[in-house]
Amino acid sequence: MTETGPSLVFDEKTTKHGVGEDVLGMLTGTFTASFGLYLLNASHAVTGGTAGLSLLLGFASEVPFWVLFAVINLPFAVLAVWKKGWDFTLRTMIAIALVSGFSVVHETFFVVGELNPVYGTLAGNLMAGIGLLIVFRHGGSLGGFNIVALVVQDATGIRAGWTLMVFDILVVLAALFVVPWPNVLMSAAGAVLLNLVLALNHRPGRYIGR
Repeated sequence: MTETGPSLVFDEKTTKHGVGEDVLGMLTGTFTASFGLYLLNASHAVTGGTAGLSLLLGFASEVPFWVLFAVINLPFAVLAVWKKGWDFTLRTMIAIALVSGFSVVHETFFVVGELNPVYGTLAGNLMAGIGLLIVFRHGGSLGGFNIVALVVQDATGIRAGWTLMVFDILVVLAALFVVPWPNVLMSAAGAVLLNLVLALNHRPGRYIGR
C-alpha cells in the first residue's frame, strides 16, 4: 500500500479571512504602502500606477498628494463595480481613503530632514509593494491601474505585477517632463522592484487565505 503525503486541499471556510483579520490586514497594508509613497515623495521620485501619477502631478502643481490620489482614482471605481463587484470596490475605496489619510499622518508625525534619494526610492517602492500585496490578499486594491491589472489577471492569468509594470513604465517616462533625469532613472529602478514584489508573490491559488 502506497502512502500519500498530506492533502493540500483546505476547506474554504477555514482559510477565508475573518472580519478582524481583514480590518487589521487593510490597516497594515495601507499604512505600509502610504509610508512607502511618503518616502518616494521625500526623495522627489515617482513610481508607477495612479500613486506615481499623483506624486508626479504633485511635483508639477504642488497640490497635496492625498487630494490627487483620491480624485484620480474615482473614475476607476466604475470599472471595479462592473468587473469585480461591490465587495472589492468598497474595500478598494476604503483602502484609497486610508492611504490618503495615512499620508497626512506621516507628513505630520514623521518629518524627514535629510534622506538619501537612492535609499528613499528603493525603500519606498519596496514598502509600497509589500503594502499593496497585503491589500490584494485581503480582497482590495489601491485603485486605478491596480484594478485593471487584477481584471487582466482574472481574465487571462497574466500576473498583476507584469501588467502594472507596463503602466508604470509609461508613468515613469512621463516623469522626464517634470523631474531631473537622474530621479527618473532611480524611479524606474524602484518601479521594477515594486512590481517584482507583486509578480513573484501575488499568484492566483498560491495564497490559501484568500
